[in-house]
Amino acid sequence: MTSPTVRKPYGVKGAPYAFLLPATILFALFFALPIGYAVWLSFRKVHVSGLGLGAGARSEVWAGLENYKDALTDNEFYDGALRVLGYGCIVVPVMLGLALLFALMLDSERVRLAPFTRLAIFLPYAIPGVVAALLWGFLYLPDVSPFYYVLEKLHLPQPNLLDGGPLYLALSNIAVWGGTGFNMIVIYTSLRSIPAEVHEAAKLDGATPLQTALRIKIPMVAPSLVLTFFFSIIATLQVFNEPTTLKPLTNSVNTTWSPLMKVYVDAFAKGDIYSAAAEATLIALATLVLSFGFLRAANRRNKQEAPA
Repeated sequence: MTSPTVRKPYGVKGAPYAFLLPATILFALFFALPIGYAVWLSFRKVHVSGLGLGAGARSEVWAGLENYKDALTDNEFYDGALRVLGYGCIVVPVMLGLALLFALMLDSERVRLAPFTRLAIFLPYAIPGVVAALLWGFLYLPDVSPFYYVLEKLHLPQPNLLDGGPLYLALSNIAVWGGTGFNMIVIYTSLRSIPAEVHEAAKLDGATPLQTALRIKIPMVAPSLVLTFFFSIIATLQVFNEPTTLKPLTNSVNTTWSPLMKVYVDAFAKGDIYSAAAEATLIALATLVLSFGFLRAANRRNKQEAPA
């Protein structure tokens, strides 16, 4: 005897799509549509007839790859990319190295006041980037900084952190101070998910805490390291708050110090939204290529290291 067929209530099959519909609409309106519009504008330009006066004197026409060619041959955009590259070479390894170190220290059995320490390290991430840049800018100014006052009283050198090469260290310090806590939490959460049996087996084998960290913990949290590195690349390529906030405090930071600042100047100061759209698209493509290339290399390495 066959059991009667149970029919699902009407609308159950479409319930998941109904739940996804609001998020899909918001994603399309506030993310996909602006990106598509920016890409469209990057292939356009304004054509001026005569003196540019009167109705119809200025019209939007197809420009092809002209805006991209101008962006790639623009010395300001190129110099900004080089500055961000040097900035990233300092920020990413230092920030991730400190995040890993703090996570390993908090995961140690001998650590005390772990909840308070974890909160103290994470707290700078909760401070908005502009506020953090203003705070550090105050500490960098020789005339008002308490650090410079102490150095002066101790008759020690007082370096100018807002000029020349030290400027990269000053900007990098702001990013490291604000981003280490977030990356530490990601890595620490991964460390806490390691089974207790693994730690017990390491102790039985006579492994020291340092050996356990280097040979067991770090390899097991490699996916978290990849994730934090991925986020760090994106944040580095989109650096904007720190140099923009420090610009009024020093002449070493111009209005086009980073590529994203160049986009802002072209779009809102010069009113050339077409060139700005092309530059923004190039930044997005660079982020996509670097991120995809790193993730692919990491996945390939994991497959090679995986047991057959």
